[in-house]
Amino acid sequence: MATSPKFTIPGLEPAEGEKLAGILQDRLNALNDLHLTLKHVHWNVVGPHFIAVHEMIDPHVLEVIGMVDETAERIATLGVSPQGTPGAIVNGRTWDDYSLGRATTNEHLGALDEVYVNLLKDHRKAQEAVSELDPVTEDLIIGQLTKLELFHWFVRAHLESAGGKLSTSDARSEKGAAKAAQKAAEATS
Repeated sequence: MATSPKFTIPGLEPAEGEKLAGILQDRLNALNDLHLTLKHVHWNVVGPHFIAVHEMIDPHVLEVIGMVDETAERIATLGVSPQGTPGAIVNGRTWDDYSLGRATTNEHLGALDEVYVNLLKDHRKAQEAVSELDPVTEDLIIGQLTKLELFHWFVRAHLESAGGKLSTSDARSEKGAAKAAQKAAEATS
């Protein structure tokens, strides 16, 4: 459990450091969950384009692990103990667990599109929340957004038609996005 910091970085009050650390703890939970979700997809993706998707995921997993580490270290720098245990992830989670097991590349990419839409929305809210308090923490989140948005584009490139329509554009859940992506793939084959 996080404790109130007895110190924080120079220029901030302990309460401000604690607020920043709380925002970052939410992002730490989300990034840890993303890392595990991506490995789950890596192990469970099947079908056409298997090797492309399987190999596309691992470099991003390493990027996300780096984001986890930098986020946890920023929390510690703010004078708060980062929580990286499985229990902390589950207890801090505001989203459902990833819903697909063994599934086609299209289904997993459709579901990942939905994962990234929600993760990026929450990351942007965190960036906005820290923007007035600390430019270093804001810069950390902006750097993460850059990498996360790029990978989201990689995912979406598989889901986009030549006319620019996303097969998942009307989906509101992972399973709905997975079904829509698979249906679109079947319609074009």
